[in-house]
Amino acid sequence: MEYDVHVTGFPAAGTTGDDGLHTHPLPFFKRLTLKRLFVRWKVLRLALRLRPEVMIITTHELLTPALMARLLLRCHVIYDIQENYWRNILYTSAFPTVLRPFLAVVVRLRERLSLPFIKHFFLAEAGYATEINFLPPPRTTVLENKIIRPADTSVLSLHRQYPAPHSLRLLFSGTLAESTGVFTAINLTHALHALDNTVHLTVIGYCALPEQVERLKQACTADYIRLIGVDHLVPHTDIIQAIQTADVGIIAYPPNPATQNAIPTKLFEYLGYHLPILLIDHPVWTQRCAPYNAAVNFSAQEPDAAAILRKLRTQTFYTATPNDVYWDTEAKKLSKILHSILKIRQ
Repeated sequence: MEYDVHVTGFPAAGTTGDDGLHTHPLPFFKRLTLKRLFVRWKVLRLALRLRPEVMIITTHELLTPALMARLLLRCHVIYDIQENYWRNILYTSAFPTVLRPFLAVVVRLRERLSLPFIKHFFLAEAGYATEINFLPPPRTTVLENKIIRPADTSVLSLHRQYPAPHSLRLLFSGTLAESTGVFTAINLTHALHALDNTVHLTVIGYCALPEQVERLKQACTADYIRLIGVDHLVPHTDIIQAIQTADVGIIAYPPNPATQNAIPTKLFEYLGYHLPILLIDHPVWTQRCAPYNAAVNFSAQEPDAAAILRKLRTQTFYTATPNDVYWDTEAKKLSKILHSILKIRQ
């Protein structure tokens, strides 16, 4: 391995492998808690102990400790912008309504003030280059949340083109919240099941909002809906397994300025594993699926359950193979940037 990599974040099994990858799990904390304020200093202490040459942070909350590490260690800092935090704070229910404008301004001010001290910026979405228009293009690279290409290509089985005639196993995976469309997916499942009692839904993922956890549990009491995770983190391997055993994946984000230019990670996952998609009619996403005939589109306002069911039963999916959904291309860009920063020959 070219680099010795240390990863810290939410709790995970702490392992040190021969491949140069080391994990340092942080204590779990809820979204609104004082522990959230203190954990960033644990990250700074870890950086001071490890003395990295490059420090990559994936949240605005680590900007201050990262810049302190830069000052003390002379390390390079890369800000990997996973979300447009300004829009997320303003337009989702992650924080109390009265606090949102203040928190959004604080975050954006912190990002602007940090600008001169950041060596490079990674953007998880191409659309963020327009939304966050103060980032310098020469120091900005788009690294989309594409997936690792399956080593065993047999998982991309041909049966994906023909959803099972005896049942329809629907899947909603990833972040579970009203803003990601989980309740839209549940309501749609109820409508489909009313027409065909072989329709089932698996909901798998984590809900970070306590007030929505109980609502979600109550919404999934039907015997044809299975709920996995919800109030605890789910290993990504479990989500991939669920994708491989499902017939159709649901992407149902309601219209929101926070996600209008984003590509959901699970869109790459479903495309990458050739899973037919029941897709809300958002132009950016429907255009991404159209070349492969990968999706059945629906309107969240007026879903036609009968028409949806008919298309899921009869449409031939993946008439072309998606090749722009895998991490290979992004890995090359990442390697090039790191080599440039560290002055390593490729």
